[in-house]
Amino acid sequence: MNVILLEPVGNLGGLGEEVDVKAGYARNYLLPKGIAVRATDANRKVFEERRAELERAANDKLAIANTRAAGLEEVVVTILARVGDEGRLYGSVGTQEIATALTGMGHEVEKAEVRMPEGVIRMAGEYEVDLQFHTDVTTSVKVIVAGE
Repeated sequence: MNVILLEPVGNLGGLGEEVDVKAGYARNYLLPKGIAVRATDANRKVFEERRAELERAANDKLAIANTRAAGLEEVVVTILARVGDEGRLYGSVGTQEIATALTGMGHEVEKAEVRMPEGVIRMAGEYEVDLQFHTDVTTSVKVIVAGE
């Protein structure tokens, strides 16, 4: 199914690009969230009329994301957890715990913005965790997991 993207989507395309995606992805995610519209002649015409407005909105989102990332450049997060022998945690530290700790420090971060490609943290120590605020804006914070 061909769709026109109304905002940049990671690993798919940028604003205004016409891309071919699977029908289920378009029907269940892109179209209901307003991220894309079907690629018809009428929608192409409407998109071109709204292009400047959509580009301005995309630039505003990018500026906000850059501001948020700049505010987290030198942030160090300490999370206390129960630790057993040899520094192994009872349980784990995941995206929710990191987002909650950052929000508690005064930085608004959502769970979905925390990227942990290697999975949850299961050992005490220092880690670099990525925060992705926009498809083009990613920053890292230092997370220290210490025993209680």
